[in-house]
Amino acid sequence: MTASPSLAAFRYGYGLPLSDTAPVTAKAMLAALAGPDAMAARWPVAGYDKVHAIGNVIAKGKQAAKSDAVLQAELTAMSDQLTVMGQDALRASIARCLDAEDGFRERLVAFWADHFTISSGGKEDAITAYAFVEDAIRPHVTGPFHQMLTAVVMHPGMLLYLDQTRSVGPNSRQAKGKGGGGLNENLAREVLELHTLGIGAGYAQDDVRQLAELFTGLTYDARRGFSFDGRRAEPGAETVLGKSYDGKAEAPIRAALEDIARHADTARHIARKLAVHFLSDSPDAGVVDAVAQAWGRTGGDLMAVYAALLDHPAAWVASADKARQPWDFLMASLRALGVRGQDVAGWEQPRLSNMILGPLRAMGQRWKSPPGPDGWPEEIGAWITPQGLAERIDWAMTRPTHLASPLPQPADLAQRALGDRASPALIWAAERAENLVEGVGIVLASPEFNRR
Repeated sequence: MTASPSLAAFRYGYGLPLSDTAPVTAKAMLAALAGPDAMAARWPVAGYDKVHAIGNVIAKGKQAAKSDAVLQAELTAMSDQLTVMGQDALRASIARCLDAEDGFRERLVAFWADHFTISSGGKEDAITAYAFVEDAIRPHVTGPFHQMLTAVVMHPGMLLYLDQTRSVGPNSRQAKGKGGGGLNENLAREVLELHTLGIGAGYAQDDVRQLAELFTGLTYDARRGFSFDGRRAEPGAETVLGKSYDGKAEAPIRAALEDIARHADTARHIARKLAVHFLSDSPDAGVVDAVAQAWGRTGGDLMAVYAALLDHPAAWVASADKARQPWDFLMASLRALGVRGQDVAGWEQPRLSNMILGPLRAMGQRWKSPPGPDGWPEEIGAWITPQGLAERIDWAMTRPTHLASPLPQPADLAQRALGDRASPALIWAAERAENLVEGVGIVLASPEFNRR
């Protein structure tokens, strides 16, 4: 399928301009996605192994530090290092969106990171949210879905976020001993309800409980890291969706996750989510069917799933049914203004806060802090609101002067940022603005720029 570069850039990337070699057809986009992950190599982000190594030292030293001022200072410095790692990861996340030739990969990473939401909190949690994506999401974007699902479920970020570290089998050795504890169903419920089968699919409360009992044993702490602790595991076989899984180790958990990943309800649920995210809040039923069928044929091979999406005629019908979410709006604005990854690499924390973090919060999308495990809403009405638009207009009118010097001519910016989406009325209004600041603001605040 072929479409205009602007449609490919808006719907499947972070906007214009594109380089002459950027993929803008389904075939080219899939070929780029199948190739090396250039942005991960150019703009690296620390994985959780490094986070754990620092957290382990801090955890072991806390008690001794109470009476050792020198050690206390060292641990504080290590804690501050986690903050710096989080800032570096934010810069890298922005740089990837700005420099990527294949914007589709970056958008897919963002889609899956939202699908498997975890939230950031304290210093270690802040970098954990980045490390989770780097470890469990990004390497598996082009592989079988069950591999991503397994990596997600067994990642410390998810185990901590959904309190799996507190889950203990009711009949386990720990429950019967001094350790105590009880079963926590959070992870099992979200795996079935949000991550795979979907709300209203063919599972019952007993499936949730049995899966939660199967998951007992999966745990993490700052000293030992990730482990399967047999003392916490519920003894006996568990039956999930009519199939029995026996054995207290990782193998039966992996087997259950693979079966759930291949399930027809999982195919249908995620096929619709992909179509909603990229195409429309009310997607064409045919494209959902095509994507779900590709999932079923291949057992959830994600490259085949993406191909079914991109090869469907509905994927290339020009429309503006979706809103650019605040992060998408900011990344597209930076691209349009000519900001590059190397520029952002030099931004200190106050500039990151002023240009990105503060505006995201004001626009209703606090970075790495979605409202719940179901992630951010997709519907256009959640983002095109009076307050949200006011904040976008404020950003468009005040920030570009700090990002581009000199400011571009408004009509040139309209062509650069919108291509064939720039309407004559918008160009007319931008050209007749009282000054460059207002003209640039009109372009970036326009409906043509904020919808995709």
